[in-house]
Parts: sequence; structure tokens; C-alpha cells
Amino acid sequence: MRILMAGAGATGGYFGARLAQAGQDVTFLVRERRYQQLQASGLVLQTPQGTETLKPQLAQASSLTGHYDLIIVTVKSFALDQVMEDIAPSVGPETLIMPILNGLRHIATLQQRFGEDRVIGGLCKINATLGDNGEVIQMTPLHQLYYGALDGNNDARLQRVDAALRDCQVDTRFSDNIMDELWEKWLLLSTLGAVCCLARGNTQQILTSRGGEALLQGVFSEILSVITAEGYQTRPAATARILELLSDPATPMTSSMYRDLTQGFDIEADQVIGDLLLRAKRHSLATPLLNAVDVNLQVYLQQR
Repeated sequence: MRILMAGAGATGGYFGARLAQAGQDVTFLVRERRYQQLQASGLVLQTPQGTETLKPQLAQASSLTGHYDLIIVTVKSFALDQVMEDIAPSVGPETLIMPILNGLRHIATLQQRFGEDRVIGGLCKINATLGDNGEVIQMTPLHQLYYGALDGNNDARLQRVDAALRDCQVDTRFSDNIMDELWEKWLLLSTLGAVCCLARGNTQQILTSRGGEALLQGVFSEILSVITAEGYQTRPAATARILELLSDPATPMTSSMYRDLTQGFDIEADQVIGDLLLRAKRHSLATPLLNAVDVNLQVYLQQR
């Protein structure tokens, strides 16, 4: 299977590397700075098991040729418009597009551009970041990759995707209910991002602060009410596990949005929090805590 990995950051770099190591034909679509970095140093993975370096197959938008069987999009959500322009010539009659982005707005955006039948569901669970020299740092052994048809119909095209991905040295989950998985991932990451960004700290610091537990539970409840109104078929055991994970004071957690914010980078405020507020308004839901988070993030963006 010919695979185009749009992005070679922590997520795209890690999963793309594992696919390449498994023998798949993987090309990384990257910008000039990342292209030069990877050309010079290779794609470096620092994992709990040690350090690995591979020579990736690279391309920039101007040098892409031919169609790909699978395009995996792993950029930040605010870069999606440009990436759609870049990958458009590589989308052929049989191409499937699997976005691994935060939130859910990107699904409709990609479907409008490339057609509903081309876009499949995807998400990952990994604690990873980029080091100062562009190395991919996997901070814990967690490396799960979920995928499946958005309507649950995992036909022959999806079977081919599964055949390519399932032997790539990561924990793959071929789901027949990927939409619920996506809703639950959004519930987790948006709660985590909201409380960490608002409080400017990790969950351990928040939970051991006066009112911190109530803040986390309040944000969680608001988000759950929004996604339920939007169509999430609540799975009580799954949502209870998410809240339990977030509420453990022994395990300090932060979100990628919080880490980006503390480094002065652009953040996915509109895609992670802003979109929830738009959906809440559609159903006349009161979300005072999410409103406070959104104002906080807007002020940060104005001050950058």
C-alpha cells in the first residue's frame, strides 16, 4: 500500500516510522524546515526501549507525484486548509484519507473537499513530543492507533487499510464504532486541555488545589452534555474510565494544547474548545466554564 503521511511531527513521525519499519511504502509530506532537518539527521525516535534512526522517504508539496492509496493527515488542525491544497493532486479514484486530528470539525471539512466516501475515521493515543533537535520522543509505552469507517461499514477498502496497519509494531484497533471512539477522545482531550490551560498547570496540581476537582468535573460534565446532544451515544463505562483517569491526583497529566501554550506556540483553541461552544449554542446549552476557558485562550492568542 502506498501511504502518504502528511506531517512528521510527534504523531506523524512516530506512526509513519513504525509503518516504514514494517515494510510499508511510506512518504512523509513536510515543509522546508522539517525537510532539511530530516535530510540531515534522519528521523530519530527516542522511546522507552532506546533510540532508533531511520532514513525517511520525504516529499514537499511541489515534488509529490502519483496517487496514494492512503493519506494519513497528522498536522495541527489550524494547518488543515493548506494541507488539503498540498495533498489534492495525490488523491486518486481509490484514495482513502484518514485524519488524526483533534476535535471533529476536520471530518466535515475533508468530506466537503474530497467526498464523504474518501474520509475514514482515525485517532491515536500516544504520549509523545518533539525534542529540540526534531527527534520524536515517546514518553510512555502507549502507542495505540484506531481506525474504521465512519458509518461502521468496514468494507474491502477498510480491510486493506487494516492489513497494512496491523503489523506495524503498534497497538492497532480496527473499530466498527469509530465515531464513539472519536467522541470519547474529544471528551478526554478537551477536558484535559481546558483545565490545564485555564489553571496553567497539570492535573496533579489542579486536583490538589482548592476547588480543582470541582473545576475538572464541571468542565467534564459540560463537554459530555454537548457531545451527547450532538449525537454521541453515551457509553457509561467508557466515560467513567475517562473521568477516573483525569481525576487521579497521583498521575500528573497535561495536554498538547497546554504544552503549546506554555511555549508560546499557536494553539488549536477554535478546533478543541471553540467548536464545542458552537455546538452548545446550537442546542441552547449553558456552558459557563467552557466560556471562561475560551475567553482565556482568545486573550492568549491576542497576546502572542
